[in-house]
Amino acid sequence: MNKMNTPVSRRRFLVGAGATAGSLTLGWGLIVPDMAHAATRSLISPTLFFDIHSDERIVVHIQKAEVGQHVGTALAQIVADELEADWDKVEIDYIGFDPRLGLHLTGGSWSINWTFDALSRAGASGRITLLEAAAEKFGGSAADYTAHKGVITGNGHTVTYGALVASGVTPRSFTEEEMAAITLKTADQRHIVGQSVPALDIPAKARGQAMYGIDAQVPGMVVATPLIPPVRNGAKVISVDDSAAKGIKGYVGHVVPTGPVIEHYMTGIVLTVADTYYAAKKAAELLVVEYDAGPNATVQLDDLRAENLRLIDTGEAESHFLKEGDADAALTRAESRVEAIYEVGINLHGALEPQTALVDIKDGVCNVYTGTQIQSFMVGDLTKLGFEQDKIVVHQQYLGGSFGRRQYSDPHILAAMAALELGKPVKVIYSREFEQVMDYSRPVNAVKLQAGLNGTTVSAMKAQNAGSYLIPILAPPFMAPDKTGNEAAPMHDPFAVNGLDHWYTVPNQTVVTSLNEIAQSALPPGAVRAVGPGYQYFALESFVDEIAHQIGKDPLSLRLELLDGTGKNAGEGAQTDGAKRLAAVLREVVRRSGYGKRLPANEAIGLAVAAPQERPSAIWTGGAAHVAVDPETGAFEVKKLTLVSEHGTLVNPQITRDQSMGAGLWGLAFAMLEDVQFADGNILAESFQDMTPLRQENLPELDVSVLESGNYPTGVGEASATVVAPAIANAIFSAVGARVRSLPITPEKVKAAMG
Repeated sequence: MNKMNTPVSRRRFLVGAGATAGSLTLGWGLIVPDMAHAATRSLISPTLFFDIHSDERIVVHIQKAEVGQHVGTALAQIVADELEADWDKVEIDYIGFDPRLGLHLTGGSWSINWTFDALSRAGASGRITLLEAAAEKFGGSAADYTAHKGVITGNGHTVTYGALVASGVTPRSFTEEEMAAITLKTADQRHIVGQSVPALDIPAKARGQAMYGIDAQVPGMVVATPLIPPVRNGAKVISVDDSAAKGIKGYVGHVVPTGPVIEHYMTGIVLTVADTYYAAKKAAELLVVEYDAGPNATVQLDDLRAENLRLIDTGEAESHFLKEGDADAALTRAESRVEAIYEVGINLHGALEPQTALVDIKDGVCNVYTGTQIQSFMVGDLTKLGFEQDKIVVHQQYLGGSFGRRQYSDPHILAAMAALELGKPVKVIYSREFEQVMDYSRPVNAVKLQAGLNGTTVSAMKAQNAGSYLIPILAPPFMAPDKTGNEAAPMHDPFAVNGLDHWYTVPNQTVVTSLNEIAQSALPPGAVRAVGPGYQYFALESFVDEIAHQIGKDPLSLRLELLDGTGKNAGEGAQTDGAKRLAAVLREVVRRSGYGKRLPANEAIGLAVAAPQERPSAIWTGGAAHVAVDPETGAFEVKKLTLVSEHGTLVNPQITRDQSMGAGLWGLAFAMLEDVQFADGNILAESFQDMTPLRQENLPELDVSVLESGNYPTGVGEASATVVAPAIANAIFSAVGARVRSLPITPEKVKAAMG
């Protein structure tokens, strides 16, 4: 377990039961209540982790967001296994926001990785408490009793958890030291963790009972929808004429949200407000708005790309993300070099449910009904509007897709500002068009990679990155200083270059990055559909193949040679055996894909591996793409995609495999299809059609597998998306000698690269 797995500062673990019966509550508590007074309550402190009810139900409270990844089921499995619960009696619900739980964040594939130990100990301490309660009730010691599937047996007695709770359980507290001393189950003792139990949220979704953000309603609410401004960012509203809109039945009015809170996310917004979404949308079409389009009205996609290349060429505003040894000196001394520049353009999130938020300010309390990945930052933004934190109540709903998009607070801020101005509950719903063209796209990025070679030995690698940064928008405190200690250097976004600090053993390595201010202003970026910046893995894994070609080694052999697991790449804690685990995944990819077998002309299999996101939370991932290329046209077909990943202990193997498959298909989409354009300050993609998403006709044969290692669990996320593009690029080069260094990989680019 790494230190990020315990984000909550804990003084005591509290267990309590009410004398009036009904339920037992278990959770970390920062404030130790008066234990005598607690005995008269039905719950101790606010419920944080789970309740045990007298009717035998065990309700696990999920702090993470349900985005379709079924995270609630996996987290409940962790608790239930150590609790020795009857899985058939387990339920889940999704809490909104409780500051005592620390950072509320669903992203980075951190949910299980950060909480597995804490939730395991929560379940175990609950089991211990119930065994002690049974001993107190029936005599003997806790050691005389055993628990299994919600039933305690021993000393001639049998009692269910619910019956024991109904009879009353003496309040109990665990010190942090006592919690740490609990011996958790070994892998062979678990009977819920490691099982592919059906996801608990599926029945409600299948029956149409699941409540998403867009379903939320309160009495007296109105609906607001925003107009699309003339540019993605930088516009200002000069005037609004709504005389024509007043003819729409149900039209309420319009709101022009301004100020630093909303303008941190988007500018030039006008909300039309009506009794229904349909009326608000019709009214929006009739508003006459005068704008100052601002400084980005003439910015083109080529301008952003040109600025990236200029920054790389000049080294302007560089900040060190990594410096080990002296890469510049080693490159100077090297017998030969390999260098290449890799570029990516725009990808959009494409969530099925557009952004939506309902704010109801009642009796001084700001009630927010939404599905969000980042309750903490959303609440922080709302406090900037004047709400006290303890007067903000988050009613968390299911999320109809996100892929990183619902990490931003813009719809909640708009709804709150409109509710404050109108004095009534306001539900903001983005149109599909607004959702698309006002998205936080994948950064338009370029990275120049250089390698120094002495014979067949890689002596140095240097990466010079340039692009926009998502962290200044999403979480400014996460910006990092120059790693060399140069105080004059600017801060940088470490999430923009994760992956370039790879698990290959190279003695001299440098990674520098520069912020593209033009892109940052004109096209605010976001984390899009991958754990970590998939574009960096595209660059790195393509470049490793280029090195192998230069020195005459098979790409597989070179990777295995560099993944020797020495030095820092041995890993520690949850990443023990780091590079060797990545090598093991690679070997399994080779075995399953048939890499190295004889293939027809113009066909080849390409390889790639990755360990997203950050090194302390790496997910061991590998892929192979079997590609056939038409050398006359450059057209290519991905005939088979092989994906293998290792996630440590698999809490739910089937859910893990399903996530890996979905991620691989996203990776396929932005590897070969998605090519969103940007012109005159605007994203040119008002519908899914403009994104060119993956369709059934594009699907190759799929072979997706996950390895069980028994190590501490990593995440799952969308890690497999990172290996697909480089595997395809490497296969195309092997098949016809065409090296494509930008995404998406298209027939035109392949043909051009063939020369």
